[in-house]
Amino acid sequence: MAEEKERAAFICVKDTIDGAYPSLVLGINAARQGMESKIFYSFMGLNLVMEGGFDRAKFFPPGVMGAIPGMTSMATGMMKKKIQKANIPSLGDLQEVAQIEGVELIACKMTVDMMELDESKLIEGVIVWTAEDFLMYAKDCKLCLFT
Repeated sequence: MAEEKERAAFICVKDTIDGAYPSLVLGINAARQGMESKIFYSFMGLNLVMEGGFDRAKFFPPGVMGAIPGMTSMATGMMKKKIQKANIPSLGDLQEVAQIEGVELIACKMTVDMMELDESKLIEGVIVWTAEDFLMYAKDCKLCLFT
C-alpha cells in the first residue's frame, strides 16, 4: 500500500501582489517537496482565481503613501519592474506553474455566493469548496498557513 502524502494548505484572502505571491510560491514548493498542496481563496483573494485576476493584482503602498491619488498605479508598476528584474515569474505564470505542479486552487463557496460570482468565470481547474470541505482537508495537514 502506498504511503499517504503529507498535506499542505494555504489560505489567501488578499487580491494584491503581496497577497498573491506567498500562497503560490509556498504551494508550488510544498508540491515540489512531495506534499499534496492546496490554496483556498476566500474574500478578496477570490478575485485572483477569476479569469484575468492574477494579471489585475495591484500593490498598495502601506501607510499614508497608499492614500495619495495615483500612488497605487505607480507602486504597482515599480513592484512589477522589481519582480521582473529579479527574474521572478509573473503571478499569471506562477498560477500556471502551480496547476502544472499539481497545486489545487480552491474557491470559497460562501464568498462565491456572497459576492454573487459566476462560477463559470473561475480560472480553468479551480474547484469550489465550502468552509467545511476545506476544514476536513486542513485538519490533517502538516502545514496550514494564512499567507
